[in-house]
Amino acid sequence: MTRESFNIASLLTEAAGRWPDRLAVVASHRPDVLGRERLSYRELDESSSVLAAELVKGDVPPGSRIIVMVRPGLDFVIIVFGLFKAGLVPVMVDPGMGLKRMLRCLAEGRPSGIVGLPVAHLLSLTAPVYFRGIKVRVTVGRRWGWGGRTFAKIMKGAVAPEPKPGPDGRAEAGPGPQFKLPPLPLPTGADDMAALLFTSGSTGPAKGVVYTHAMFRAQVEAISQGLGLRPGGIDLATFPLFGLFAPALGLTSIIPDINPGRPGRADPRRIVSPIIKYNVTSMFASPTLLDKVSRFAHEHRLSLPSLRLVISAGAPVSPRVAAAFASLISGEARLLTPYGATEGVPLTIIDAGEISRETKLMTEQGLGMCVGRPLPGVHLGIIRIKDGAIERWKDELRLPMGEIGEIIARGPMVSAQYFERPRDTALSVIPDPGASPEGFWRRMGDVGWMDAEGRLWFCGRKAHRVVTEQGTLFSIPCEAIFNNHPQVRRSALVGVGPLGRQKPVIIIEPHSSLKSPSWSALIEELGALAKANPRTIHISSFLKCRSFPVDVRHNAKINREKLAIWAVRGLMTPAR
Repeated sequence: MTRESFNIASLLTEAAGRWPDRLAVVASHRPDVLGRERLSYRELDESSSVLAAELVKGDVPPGSRIIVMVRPGLDFVIIVFGLFKAGLVPVMVDPGMGLKRMLRCLAEGRPSGIVGLPVAHLLSLTAPVYFRGIKVRVTVGRRWGWGGRTFAKIMKGAVAPEPKPGPDGRAEAGPGPQFKLPPLPLPTGADDMAALLFTSGSTGPAKGVVYTHAMFRAQVEAISQGLGLRPGGIDLATFPLFGLFAPALGLTSIIPDINPGRPGRADPRRIVSPIIKYNVTSMFASPTLLDKVSRFAHEHRLSLPSLRLVISAGAPVSPRVAAAFASLISGEARLLTPYGATEGVPLTIIDAGEISRETKLMTEQGLGMCVGRPLPGVHLGIIRIKDGAIERWKDELRLPMGEIGEIIARGPMVSAQYFERPRDTALSVIPDPGASPEGFWRRMGDVGWMDAEGRLWFCGRKAHRVVTEQGTLFSIPCEAIFNNHPQVRRSALVGVGPLGRQKPVIIIEPHSSLKSPSWSALIEELGALAKANPRTIHISSFLKCRSFPVDVRHNAKINREKLAIWAVRGLMTPAR
């Protein structure tokens, strides 16, 4: 069989050939090491090729893994595409997960090099046990390197010298960048590892997901066709990895001045301002960030008419948030919510209009959250819930339509493995030679059901289900019943005790206006809501928590594991 050759960076080179002078990336708040605040497609292509050529001359062979620790901005985009072009594998870990967990992830990736800020190199020298095997160092942001080269010095080769006046006084055309490049991007197999991206670890240890060049290509195609992003648009990239797709799609990527690892703390002005300034046509935002921007815009009576497409993911988007943001954009604009995970995204898509017209009421009644229909090439299934590995696919695993079970998926954008974690891979992948061409199903770690129209309904994480003597409760359906109460900001279902005999507890994060004396009255009202719905009829324990712990990546996923531990103490000394 012929091995297909493909490098995801070739999409950037092709775009630079078609639109050399079109703006590719803008980051006014964080210029690159040469002081540039914006890059055209030609400049981005040339700059990334210069870095790739320098790395090709190094001591690491193609396929080696390189840690990338750079703040979102122009340098980040140049570096990632430069690594792709050199046939090297970027290793990216969210620093928001905490130092110890981050170090463990970096060590697990067995890197051969670091391209990062001085603090990244300092970390590697002060904690060398996590950085064995480092051969290549490139320092970003300083004029001197930590035992290696500086990114600034490498990038000087990407800029043509100023044209000199000719005999007639006119400026002569510059000779172009002063470097000789090997043919780039280097040829790589479509199924070769392209990147190692670590999960957030919100429901267990963070794991390295193996991304291939073919997976990235499938994601670009799905985003272009399924989500409707077209060349020529202007995209606001609030999540760095999503921003990498823009140059591959012919878009201009605007990088806002926020910390993407802490969207809950972002100043909404720094989102609204670039949208208005650059007439942004599309944006990605976590539900938390979407909510903050929506509240700010409504408070200041602003609208965002330039937006034509808004994509929100990272956690379920509540119908309330979707409706509030939809009122800020034109009637022709679309607010889409895709479903997926680091292991495979996007898998499904739903429009906010369909949510408000058809599924919102069902969500409020406790049927789960509709996340739409599968994108072209994506196949979904619902199987019986099992905590252990499934050695091979059997048709008997599949549940009838309408029953809640584990969500499984396959498609060209779905990863087949975790890096050097055979046990986790075995727990997450079901071999199926008949599932051509992938040959496997990926267990998403979520539970849900499919309706008669082929739509997927998300009911929460499998790990968050509560198994009682009366039956199994699922987080999203149960929590929706209590989220309907006007004094409840959000709620979380947790289980106390051993699986099979767990006691269900609902933890409430009230709106700030709730006063302590009102808690007793609220408990009575929540108890009445529980008894009125068959899904929650056996829930009678309620606790109050001032602020829920959430995931570090999107500040939207509730950390129910921490809340479950907290609930044990809370049941002994209930909140007043």
